[in-house]
Amino acid sequence: MNIVLYIIIFIMGSVFGSFLTLATYRIPLNEDITHKHSYCPKCNHKLNFLDLIPILSYVCLRGRCRYCKAKISPRYFIIELLCGIAFVLLALVLRINIYTLTIIKLLNFIFGILYIVFLFLIGGIDKEHHYLDKRVFIYGLIVALGYWIYEIIYSTSFNVNRIIIYLLIAIVIIIVNTYQMKKKGKDSYALSVLLLCIFSALFTNEVITIISIIMALLIIAIDELILRIFKKDKKEKTTNTQPIAFYLCIANFITLIFANLILL
Repeated sequence: MNIVLYIIIFIMGSVFGSFLTLATYRIPLNEDITHKHSYCPKCNHKLNFLDLIPILSYVCLRGRCRYCKAKISPRYFIIELLCGIAFVLLALVLRINIYTLTIIKLLNFIFGILYIVFLFLIGGIDKEHHYLDKRVFIYGLIVALGYWIYEIIYSTSFNVNRIIIYLLIAIVIIIVNTYQMKKKGKDSYALSVLLLCIFSALFTNEVITIISIIMALLIIAIDELILRIFKKDKKEKTTNTQPIAFYLCIANFITLIFANLILL
């Protein structure tokens, strides 16, 4: 029965992944992500139910639109697959078992899902557009508030002072970033990444956040090295800015999962 449960969790994760691909595409365009019907970005044809089945639709249609035959970006398939795997890993870490499922485990799983959604949205938008959307941070703050209420009710080790300190730091960053926007007409990417680190520490802990930062920097360094080695024109300067938040989200999730798996 547990195998069936984990298959259901994987399917649920892939469905979330399908929604996240839609959200990361529409949020930067200021389009509705809940009521507007899904459509092909190439021909604008509305997609039906069979076109929206996570993973299977991409495979069956061979990565092309059913209507205009335009090539569909593989990121849709990749995000759906990775999100399904992420949900299963989270369930394994929390020891989700059909016979021992408790309200505490279920709530931890729900908040874990909401945090994964936050990471996918922040990382996905940063990878495509190189900025961190404020609306996603607001979503993250709402989830954090819900999680703190849950911790106050069910946890005996909840540290209020720690939360207050991080919130004060976050408020200072937001004020400075707002001033930066009024002065230069755009958000400070560095301050937004720093705010992401604060959110990471709030949701996880300081050790996981520090390891995530180190891992993200290593990934960026390796990526830069590969770009320099295989760059066709050695005289051409590298102008692409690295999506730091994207790598940080990946590193944070990997660190969080493996740290908890080791503690099992």
